[in-house]
Amino acid sequence: MRDYTPLDEFETGDFDLEERQALRRVAGLSTELEDITEVEYRKLRLERVVLVGVWTTGTAEDADNSLLELKLLAETAGSQVLDGLVQRRQRPDPATYIGSGKALEVRDIVEASGADTVICDGELTPGQLRQLEEIVKVKVIDRTALILDIFAQHAKSREGKAQVELAQLQYLLPRLRGWGGNLSRQVGGRAAGGVGIGGRGPGETKIELDRRRIRERMAKLRRQIGGMSTARDTKRHARQSREVPAVAIAGYTNAGKSSLLNRVTGAGVLVEDALFATLDPTVRKARTPEGRLFTIADTVGFVRHLPHQLVEAFRSTLEEVADADLILHVVDGSHPDPEGQLAAVREVFADIEGALSVPEIVVVNKADAADPEVIDRIIRRERDSVVVSARTGKGIPELMRLIEEQLPRLDHEVHLLVPYERGDLISRAHAEGEVLSIDHVGEGTVLHARVLPSLSQELLRVGKPVERVS
Repeated sequence: MRDYTPLDEFETGDFDLEERQALRRVAGLSTELEDITEVEYRKLRLERVVLVGVWTTGTAEDADNSLLELKLLAETAGSQVLDGLVQRRQRPDPATYIGSGKALEVRDIVEASGADTVICDGELTPGQLRQLEEIVKVKVIDRTALILDIFAQHAKSREGKAQVELAQLQYLLPRLRGWGGNLSRQVGGRAAGGVGIGGRGPGETKIELDRRRIRERMAKLRRQIGGMSTARDTKRHARQSREVPAVAIAGYTNAGKSSLLNRVTGAGVLVEDALFATLDPTVRKARTPEGRLFTIADTVGFVRHLPHQLVEAFRSTLEEVADADLILHVVDGSHPDPEGQLAAVREVFADIEGALSVPEIVVVNKADAADPEVIDRIIRRERDSVVVSARTGKGIPELMRLIEEQLPRLDHEVHLLVPYERGDLISRAHAEGEVLSIDHVGEGTVLHARVLPSLSQELLRVGKPVERVS
């Protein structure tokens, strides 16, 4: 059985973390947004914010947890949260999300607190955004725009940046709007050629031109992502052709997926106590206690009401989950609502074809900080589950044994004499299979192992059954 190195001895992305923290948003810079018509055409910059939520279903505790998560999202984006409000309604107001009267109350709170942004805990329609901004007189964004902004900050790879940009453009397209003569002027005919009076004809408005450019950019990004996913598919097929089992780590954001990957493999992936700290998937090799090789992939974290634009844009990345032989579903045992985390992740699984049919182990992480009663409740509800602490290493050996049991079985047992010149097959048996015994004799190596079908066929072609060895 392998030794598990303490987490603090790993290189847990220290350089990435230092680089990320080198430049931070400066709190206290007022946007002083007098003309709210410009909000769609400037970069999202969050500073002093007021949170607003609508409680439609569930308990008051559920509503508070949702707004608390919105607070963590806002702080991850670099904001200072000044206040948070929840309104009890049967459904969000179709005009202003919270109703015109409550919108006036929010405006008073914004003026009193000096906030420059209102963040709503839901996805607002373009009409709701416009009307709410007209009332509160500051920038209004919704939960989807906030998550997209965080993804844009944290994406590092070329593929990740392209996926986030595509999701942002999908969100922005129906929300483009133009104001004043400058944004609604039409040009056409020979007007651009400077022919003057009488030469103008009907043409595109500025907003139509913007929409066309966005659609062209989206088409280009989809082609780029398609090309990048081809490379990912090639690597995946190469792993599958070697018949190495694949394990995918999935779960709620900040549940400790990257810490678990570092603990099991020593991958040195960035670890930060922040939502969506890592977006780019990482694939590493690992071995079970019996020495069997498998790959383990860290995937992007999920969250309640994950924007559908992101699910679509990150589909090629999320396919790592559907193509895996086993899913390690990591849940934060110290979270106020771990069952809600499990349900939210499985809701995203339902959007990924084939993901729900993959065997799943529920890994209850952060056991050193969790309430024992909560852990017992989860263990009783989830059939295949294990309690671990990626920080201290508690429960990791039990997790590795459970992975060993759940991986596809090596159902081809061989007992052969393999010539010394085919030592490469002996090496593959060690790397890809489970070697039960090995003995070196004059004619070659006597191998007793359980291996995958492809390796079994190669061994049978070159080896001799032990019974026939003189």
